Amino acid sequence: MQSLRQLLSALPPLDWLALLLYFAAWVGYAQFAKRHAEARGSLLALTNRVRRQWMLQLTYREMRVLDGAVSQALLSSPSFFASTTILIIGGLLAAIGASEKTSALVLELPFTVQTSALVFDLKLGLLTGIFVYAFFRFTWSMRQYTFGALLVASAPEAGQFRELPPSARETFADRAGAVVGMAAEAFNDGLRGYYLAFPVVAWFFSPWVFLVATGGVIYVLYQREFRSEVLDALRP
Repeated sequence: MQSLRQLLSALPPLDWLALLLYFAAWVGYAQFAKRHAEARGSLLALTNRVRRQWMLQLTYREMRVLDGAVSQALLSSPSFFASTTILIIGGLLAAIGASEKTSALVLELPFTVQTSALVFDLKLGLLTGIFVYAFFRFTWSMRQYTFGALLVASAPEAGQFRELPPSARETFADRAGAVVGMAAEAFNDGLRGYYLAFPVVAWFFSPWVFLVATGGVIYVLYQREFRSEVLDALRP
């Protein structure tokens, strides 16, 4: 309780405002991207349609070596980021353990704001929390991709699908495409955490830089998910 009171008094009102706007921007943008994905045609929504089409085409193929290779390739990205995130978390925990030395080193950088050790630890703790969140999203993405790979491996042969009702192909494509799409969404959440870690790094300089960086990162995320050139190329 005493540490909380110290923190409340040590952090200036502008920093609290910047921190509140940061979380509001993160949560607000995440909700916006999820609700407007189909209406505005986000990158994730369009690629999910491609994933569903992939699973439908899979039901017509006799040999599915290509599908297995693609499943393995999709799994490699969240696996790489999960491993990298563990290293980042370890580095941040080491920095928290030696916060006095780390704080002195950061304060030697130009334009950094003088803060107490408690506030410095708060900033490092927030960074650590962001990467812990990203790690959980990446590992959940990995698990969902393995579930999708299981569905690919357990799919009936093309000849068997011809003996099943016509709706069997569509049902399989819907189910398998949804699983792989959820894996991609979890991976996207982890990447968003990486992007939104940069404004927290900017917070070490000043709350104004923190606010500007938050707005800049949200703008970049919006442009890439809703206005990018690759999105135009993916549109039918």
